[in-house]
Amino acid sequence: MSDLEIVFAGSPSAAVPSLQALTASRHDVLAVLTREDSPQGRKRTLTPTAVAEAADALALPIIKANRLAGAATEQLTALQPDLGVIVAYGGLVREPLLSMPRLGWINLHFSLLPRWRGAAPVQRAIIAGDETTGASVFQLVPELDAGDLYGHLRQPIGAHETAGHLLDSLSLSGAELLVQVIDAIADGDARPEPQVGEVTLAPKLTLDDGRIDWAQPAIAVDSLIRGVTPEPGAFTMLDDQRLKVLQATIARDRAPLAPGAFALDGGVLLVGTASDPIELTTVHPAGKKPMGATDWWRGRPTGAAAVAS
Repeated sequence: MSDLEIVFAGSPSAAVPSLQALTASRHDVLAVLTREDSPQGRKRTLTPTAVAEAADALALPIIKANRLAGAATEQLTALQPDLGVIVAYGGLVREPLLSMPRLGWINLHFSLLPRWRGAAPVQRAIIAGDETTGASVFQLVPELDAGDLYGHLRQPIGAHETAGHLLDSLSLSGAELLVQVIDAIADGDARPEPQVGEVTLAPKLTLDDGRIDWAQPAIAVDSLIRGVTPEPGAFTMLDDQRLKVLQATIARDRAPLAPGAFALDGGVLLVGTASDPIELTTVHPAGKKPMGATDWWRGRPTGAAAVAS
């Protein structure tokens, strides 16, 4: 049994449970690599990543870099780690850094590889209507998310689960899987196996990916809304204004409406689709704060548009 010296690379909150689990394990985290501080909020205040804040609280050395070149590569190489571990860092590891750790790099990815290789696996799984997803730990190779698998876990996708909720859950269960894999690697018991199955890609979502197409069936609209919540967010256009849809559900017991048509029915705000209507619960109108959908609708001017575009 041999403990490993590790460098950890990650940036968003989904990577924090893995960092915390590693620091609580028998292994030694030599340093944490994360992306540079970025402007956040209306005031564009420079803000460290969630991983940077967690690493600081754990008193771990931090290396901030958006690209693994120059000084960042030199700092990591000087540490001579046994293993590199990546969880949603947000950048590519290329040679010579890829081969620098004695045991290479492993990556915790929030999908059942080879399904949903790429930056947005959780979001894409929900949008596609998948009933099951999971997390995988694999050996990092130059090709995107294509290395041999050390282990995986499966998790059902709840009918009302958003991408944010699912990612929070997978970040916890995935952290446990990650430590189990690292323990097995350290003990010489790890047996990586090639990925098997159809490859699908999960590219990063853009703002326009959140635009709702009301001409789709209700289940597809609902899946889109949940898949882009909280980021980049679902929206529709009404009166040439962007209306963000924060919470919604399928209204299976309501009469059909024309796709994109809004109607207030018994205190419930509905929008038509190609099948059942969608009930809007919480919305965020342009220039206002988030509010209940019915309150927003009742406050609109008489004669305002009632069909989304």
